[in-house]
Amino acid sequence: MEFNVNHPILYIVVGAIIALVLGQSVFFLLRAMKRAKELGISNDTLKKTISSAAIFTVAPAVAVLVGVVALSKSLGVALPWLRLSVIGSITYETVAAGNALEAAGMGAGTTVTDPSVFITIAWVMTVGIAAGLILVPFVTKKLQSGLSQVGMKDKKWGEIFNNAMFLGMISAFLGYVFCDVGLVVKGDTSGLIPVCVMAVSAVVMAICGLIATKAKIRWLTDYALPLSLVIGMASAIPFTALLGG
Repeated sequence: MEFNVNHPILYIVVGAIIALVLGQSVFFLLRAMKRAKELGISNDTLKKTISSAAIFTVAPAVAVLVGVVALSKSLGVALPWLRLSVIGSITYETVAAGNALEAAGMGAGTTVTDPSVFITIAWVMTVGIAAGLILVPFVTKKLQSGLSQVGMKDKKWGEIFNNAMFLGMISAFLGYVFCDVGLVVKGDTSGLIPVCVMAVSAVVMAICGLIATKAKIRWLTDYALPLSLVIGMASAIPFTALLGG
């Protein structure tokens, strides 16, 4: 049987896993509603809370959809759908998949036809994100208590440590964006494409933040990420035509 990244069996397996996750969500939703009624919370409050949560879930869902579409050309729909639906992260999965494709000698947008390459990419995307899931129960409490103690002793140093960890995480992704800028010296300007796309996304994010703050449109903050992603990806088209891909 010829391998296909969009084979029906992949959709069946992925659909079953996601159905299980959705079943868990429904189970805990019903338990939460039952407990809320025991606490005397009114039905109107429950309905308002559920509807508000459902509406604002659309924003991150759009960002996830963008990630699925971006990866679907190379990996099909099933694998990105699974990885970005179950303990997935768009900022990690896309980078992990891109690095794995590059290691396999394939460029972005090239459809994977070798099952061994497909499995390798799936492992890279899964194992890396699963490390956090495994470490959280054992490390988070000690890490938080240590940071809390530092903050209690010296608030300034506590803020510095928190900011340093955040900047360290951001630096890892910035390295991925700027890694090919040096190609400009050789006359290849394609390395500037990710930088330009990042700049456009950053500008869109900043504009959304200013509008949300100045015009008091708080809901815009929930849609800033998907807007910056979509507009940034759209800007990649003219940048690629201008700078070369």
